[in-house]
Amino acid sequence: MKNSIKDIDILCVGEVLIDFIGHQKNVLINNTRDYHRYLGGSPTNVAMNAARLGLKSRMVATVGNDGFGEYIFERLSQVGVNTDSVNKLNNKPTSVIFVSRSQNTPDFIPYREADYYISEDQISTQLLNETNIYHTTCFALSKKPAQSTILKKAEEAFKIGCKLSIDVNYADELWEDKKEALSVIKAYCKFNPLIKISEDDMLRLFERKLPHNEIFNFFHNEGVETICLTLGSKGVKLSQKNKEVIELPAIKVEDVMDTTGAGDAFWSGFLFAFIKEKPTEECLKVALQLAALKLQNVGRLPDNIDILSKLL
Repeated sequence: MKNSIKDIDILCVGEVLIDFIGHQKNVLINNTRDYHRYLGGSPTNVAMNAARLGLKSRMVATVGNDGFGEYIFERLSQVGVNTDSVNKLNNKPTSVIFVSRSQNTPDFIPYREADYYISEDQISTQLLNETNIYHTTCFALSKKPAQSTILKKAEEAFKIGCKLSIDVNYADELWEDKKEALSVIKAYCKFNPLIKISEDDMLRLFERKLPHNEIFNFFHNEGVETICLTLGSKGVKLSQKNKEVIELPAIKVEDVMDTTGAGDAFWSGFLFAFIKEKPTEECLKVALQLAALKLQNVGRLPDNIDILSKLL
């Protein structure tokens, strides 16, 4: 993969949100009294982590023309994410999500407004020509017009020669109907993206606990070469078509402060190493290190840690 000529390492397309993360540990939302404000949204986390890792990342998203929108622009710019493709809407507020703070997958309530108004004019052909990796999420694909825009531009990106990526962070609350979700996921899989999934995502998507090889086969049969399945504290498995499954343990974290965004930190590390043309197993090791770092921090990865020196 020739990376040097591309102006954008990762183009992150999808939701930018305000996360209100519960202050009380290990309780669900019904028992959470206080919330702290953080910048959130899975592709947003990936864009920011990538920028912190020294990559050139650009965000394609939509916010409201309001105080939260201003805060988002400010935070993205602070870490060096290019915001030229982030739209502001006057008639819709910025989307917010309330999240519990837990050791397991957090409980959440979304209030979605501006985030899914992503239009084709935000992703020009020229932009795709400058892009190395085109990354999105199942969350972003759950509502139109973002869904149609992302799929159409994914096909264009694929034809131009971008590598595609997706976090299949499926949640019932975000989709009108599971059948639609499966057909949209399959449509994206046709472009052979790098896929990140978690056991929780798959349990929600397939409504039963499938053996890992069945999960891998489902995606391989849809045309996907590389699937990364995160297993929380049990580590990670990665399947590549016609190769042996790679399995690595998680890095032990004594005091888990916050699980929100750990999967995004993991995938940021993986994509970072992938762009640096590291072997697959090394991509996973970098990913696991970044996830462990995130678990020790509430809200986001710390700015004051020289992540690069820890990883390479």
